[in-house]
Amino acid sequence: MKEGIIQQSLSGFYDVISDGEIYRTRGRGNFRKKKIKPIVGDAVEFEDGYLLKVLPRRNSLVRPPVANVDAAVVVTAATQPVFSANLLDRQLIALERQKITPLVYFSKTDLLDSADYQQIATVAAGYRQIGYAVFCNRQPFAQDQLTALQEQLRGKTVTMMGQTGAGKSTLLNHLAPDLHLATGEISQALKRGRHTTRKVSLLNVGGALIADTPGFSSYETFDMTVEELPQLFPEMVRLAPECKFRGCLHIKEPHCAVKAALENGIIMNSRYDDYLQFHELIANQKPNYKK
Repeated sequence: MKEGIIQQSLSGFYDVISDGEIYRTRGRGNFRKKKIKPIVGDAVEFEDGYLLKVLPRRNSLVRPPVANVDAAVVVTAATQPVFSANLLDRQLIALERQKITPLVYFSKTDLLDSADYQQIATVAAGYRQIGYAVFCNRQPFAQDQLTALQEQLRGKTVTMMGQTGAGKSTLLNHLAPDLHLATGEISQALKRGRHTTRKVSLLNVGGALIADTPGFSSYETFDMTVEELPQLFPEMVRLAPECKFRGCLHIKEPHCAVKAALENGIIMNSRYDDYLQFHELIANQKPNYKK
């Protein structure tokens, strides 16, 4: 019996990578009965062309349907569309929740004038200080920056995320020029109401397995509690032990280390403002009894 990772699934067949080889397999008949649906990224046991077992998942995404994702490249436009710290923070807490390592990649920096670039570079430095890996270069696809990104992705299962037009496909094309991914054409097709089904596969790009379909929409929903929210901000997690009250929400409580750090310029104002907004959103949500 061998172990491997599902590299792609297509019409009931599963291509599994094991020791550098790809094996075509089918699911066992009892998978359907047990409601087991293997997806790309699943760690599996297989033998004689059949999947025998899907091993427990560390996490799984819906768009694209990929399991056991180690890292996500958050492609963030510096302009066109205008940079939004709020959107970036939504994406980062969604990834923290799934225990996926985020790498923030600023695109379109070459379209900024010097003053605006300086502003974005300051923002990038703030996120680096939190502990995030941030790629921000005057030339967004400078070779040394692409090489540094590939170094950090090697050996990992990766997905790309970012709003439409941020440059996800463009970045993938720079990482793997032989992909020739259509940029901009997919969103044009959607505007025309055409629905194209694409298989998801993990592409071996410089030793990383990258999902070829950019996606990830969990940042549109806030299904965590107000108590869980501060756990998704690494800078708050570090400071929380210094707060007077255990379980401090860093809002109205006295002797709060997070608010002290905010006043001393140690925490980014934009991050704290977004934290307050997300807290409010969660607090005002109606309970979902269908869960």
